[in-house]
Amino acid sequence: MSKPSAAAAPISTIGFIGLGVMGEPMCGHLARRSGIPIVAFDLRAEPLARVAEHGVKAGSLEQIAAGCDVILLSLPDGKAVAKVIDQLEPHLRAGQCVVDTSTSSVELTRQIGARLTAKGIQYADAPVARTREAASRGELSIMVGATPETFARIKPILETMGTDVTHCGPIGCGQVVKILNNMLVFQHCGALAEAIAIGRRNGVPADVLLPTMAMGSGDSFVLRNHGMKAMLPGVFPERAFSTRYAMKDLSYALEMAEASGLDMEAAKLTMERLKKADQAGYGDQYHPVVLKVIDPQ
Repeated sequence: MSKPSAAAAPISTIGFIGLGVMGEPMCGHLARRSGIPIVAFDLRAEPLARVAEHGVKAGSLEQIAAGCDVILLSLPDGKAVAKVIDQLEPHLRAGQCVVDTSTSSVELTRQIGARLTAKGIQYADAPVARTREAASRGELSIMVGATPETFARIKPILETMGTDVTHCGPIGCGQVVKILNNMLVFQHCGALAEAIAIGRRNGVPADVLLPTMAMGSGDSFVLRNHGMKAMLPGVFPERAFSTRYAMKDLSYALEMAEASGLDMEAAKLTMERLKKADQAGYGDQYHPVVLKVIDPQ
């Protein structure tokens, strides 16, 4: 039987681990809006220096584990999450709360959650959605898997970084929703690339096709953002949500499908296209670059 969590104490210090494309602006908003001291860790000095301008102090993983009431993770993948949790865990104590805002596999998330919960440590998966521009504005959508008590404790913290914070169910359910959200985005990007390719070869350029579809029933967030801002100008920057990141998230969806006894053919086709983009040298570029393998011109 799981050990009950110790009574949640007032939050006096927050730890933030991982200052990447999403983590750095999230940490900045947290520092400016929460009114709570923040201690951050990253392997690079540059983002630590930038968030220091907002009063964030740098600390080691051990210092964060020993001294922070709530600890947020923003890491590249599940392997990184597991590694950091292994380093934090010996120094954690009952009553603390760990919140993973990364996108990790559901199975790993539930394994970590069960292990920490048994020690009286609250755990939540709170992966974030929307673009890096939304992160810079503090307008993320955050999908949370946690007990109601843990969700109530961390919701004010998450609201400093996002405009939509949703309790999706117990531990792991935030990851389920985020992974399926991304699966739809990747599939939609493929469909949009097909439309652009067919339009081009039948006399309708993308700069006519996309704005016109945006006024009709084919309009969508993906069309207006991934289509208009990336596919139309042909701009697929690095340090955005890369093809390899998309492959990682889609692999989590396919893992869930297989475990559920489902054969998701559209998701498998999308993965094949992402792999082709990676093999063509586009692995570090923004994932709508899949247009280049669907219509290489």
